[in-house]
Amino acid sequence: MDLVAACRAFVHVSERGSFTLGAAAAQMSQSVASRRVAALEEHLGTRLLERSQRRTVLTAAGRELLPGARRLVRAAEVLEHEARAVAGRPLRLAVPVGCGAAALAGLVADARTRGVPLRLLVAPPPERAESLHTREARVALLAAPAEDAQWQVELGLAGVADPGVRKLYVETLRPRRRDTGPARRIWLQPEDDVPHVRDRLGRLCDALGLRPAQYATAEDLPAAAAEVYGTRDLLLCSWLEAEELGLHWRPLGELPLARGYVLGGGEQADVDRVHDRLGPVLARRLGADTPAPADIPAPADTPAPADSAAPTADAPDADAAVTAPADAPVPAATEETPR
Repeated sequence: MDLVAACRAFVHVSERGSFTLGAAAAQMSQSVASRRVAALEEHLGTRLLERSQRRTVLTAAGRELLPGARRLVRAAEVLEHEARAVAGRPLRLAVPVGCGAAALAGLVADARTRGVPLRLLVAPPPERAESLHTREARVALLAAPAEDAQWQVELGLAGVADPGVRKLYVETLRPRRRDTGPARRIWLQPEDDVPHVRDRLGRLCDALGLRPAQYATAEDLPAAAAEVYGTRDLLLCSWLEAEELGLHWRPLGELPLARGYVLGGGEQADVDRVHDRLGPVLARRLGADTPAPADIPAPADTPAPADSAAPTADAPDADAAVTAPADAPVPAATEETPR
């Protein structure tokens, strides 16, 4: 027996002195109201209402039990109201800093249509993880190695000038003896200042003979982009980020790099709710389902430098072999853009 529903029928019928009027007030049929009151009387072991053709009146037991029935119905209504408020309360989701305003607004709008109202906490990787411990966020997009991730975002190098090649090789940034200007740098943003991205790129740069100062992490994405504008430096970023910044993007030639994301949360129910209802939305807004164009225009496919596996400081012109014979002068364009 549904005790709350039975008490609701009893309260409405007793207040109106009629099963017909009471059932209408309780938004149920007269037969349902009659059955529920009868079930309540059987459950309590006493008659609550005297039924007659003219009017339904309370028995002595009914008068004594009516206040308790009212309190039960009222408590149930309060509980239902609070449950609806909790269900409609926005879920706090920690998301990457690099997501643009349009992507974040679209995420909130898409989530609302799927029954998951969101409030966003925009933070770099360490703060997103910490937000789960401090309960500042209920669910967070956590940085993870690509092989362990639910979503992956391909990374490449972007610069102001169109490189005119299909891939950019980090080796071509290695300083040469005849270079007079500052060495070109690769700028990371805080989103990529994580071991599975930063350390892999650092090991590659060290192996290729780049100076330690040639790869660095900026304070934020705007600061990293500002270092690239007006210089020959490059930004490690996704294709979508490069498009938003107006930069020319190419994948890395030596190795694949990607951001990885997994959902984490204090309660598995929250994580499952976000994953099941918003998984495709998150992938789209992160750029995980928007791969870089496969047909990047270029004059010709450019092979990797012949000595990329084992570069040495004694071979400063190794990258010139990519574009010219060994005894030919290196074109200025080769120095301006890595191949």
